[in-house]
Amino acid sequence: MKKYLFWLLPVLVGVGCATSKKAVYHPEKIVPNEKSLVWKISGNGLKKPSYLYGTIHLIPKSEFQLPPAAREALDNVRRVAFEIDMKEMTNFRTQIGLMSKAFMAGGKTLKDLLPTDDYDYVKDKMKEKGLPGGMFERMKPMFLSTLFSSDDDSGTATNSRMTSVEMELYRMTRRRNLETAGLETATYQMAIFDSIPYETQAKMLVESLRTTEDNPSGENELAKMLKLYRDQDIGAMQAMIGDAQYGMGGYEDILLKNRNHNWIPIMGRMMRETPTLFAVGAGHLGGEHGVVALLRREGYKVEVAPEE
Repeated sequence: MKKYLFWLLPVLVGVGCATSKKAVYHPEKIVPNEKSLVWKISGNGLKKPSYLYGTIHLIPKSEFQLPPAAREALDNVRRVAFEIDMKEMTNFRTQIGLMSKAFMAGGKTLKDLLPTDDYDYVKDKMKEKGLPGGMFERMKPMFLSTLFSSDDDSGTATNSRMTSVEMELYRMTRRRNLETAGLETATYQMAIFDSIPYETQAKMLVESLRTTEDNPSGENELAKMLKLYRDQDIGAMQAMIGDAQYGMGGYEDILLKNRNHNWIPIMGRMMRETPTLFAVGAGHLGGEHGVVALLRREGYKVEVAPEE
């Protein structure tokens, strides 16, 4: 299921420092064609390199393994920045506050948004997942979609217990006593849901559920995304997100592109403060408006991180 789920400070850099030079890429080299989840960022005023790590928000625990290059990056940074600061996301008070923003305004329910057959279909799916009616039917459909995917048992792994790369990385960050940060706030991400009409969200929810069920091979969207993730194919992951069948229903600008552009000045500020590992969804890395291409356009040298 889909996971839809900014300041630039000038810094004086010593003249003659090799890392102060801007990288210049040929236009054809801006968009990455390399397959990698871990990238090294240098140049453009940075005294020490920072790193970029493409994550996935849902993965079987049995499949999680931190790439050697990401482990090496952890040894070389003092801070790990997530899309949202995981310290904030694991705070009970924050979680309670977010739940209050998960419900549709005006007392709307799924029944108000969907034709009878689609509503009955989603309700049956909710029962299968152990999600009773009542408050769940009042949730914003995009928020509800994350609940459908959170305990996927589609056979993508023998161990159906799921985790997120972010949570596993956060545990490592805490053990190393590294600072954490976020490129945006949880409140901002929740507000994104309000940028898309409830009716459209409900339609996207139904289409995604039916796509998973109707696939004759039994391979659902999560399974396909996990395969691309294992292959480290960030270009194909970005293309899948933009695909009409599996993607974001014409809201790619709101859910992906705009956020990527918003992150770049924040990343610049953070990298100048201290070496940082940025851990964001791998679907944000590839493509013309992906984080790798945007950083290269800003003059940073962004290359596949060596596995030392």
